[in-house]
Amino acid sequence: MRGSLREKVVKVCNKKIAQKGDKVGVSFYAFFANKNDDPELLMEAATWWIQTHKLDHFEKATKIIAMVEAGQ
Repeated sequence: MRGSLREKVVKVCNKKIAQKGDKVGVSFYAFFANKNDDPELLMEAATWWIQTHKLDHFEKATKIIAMVEAGQ
């Protein structure tokens, strides 16, 4: 996953945690606007989430941060 996407994932997850607490779940769609303005980046996130790690649709934001920061 490219560095800019990693930064965005951590930023969005931290924002969700601040708003709703550390048990909040996120989907990879949370990292994108409702418009499909960057399909390549969306597919990169989807591939990482679905194919590489076989994550459920919603996962705990804290888990996603830990995975991204560990370089997974």
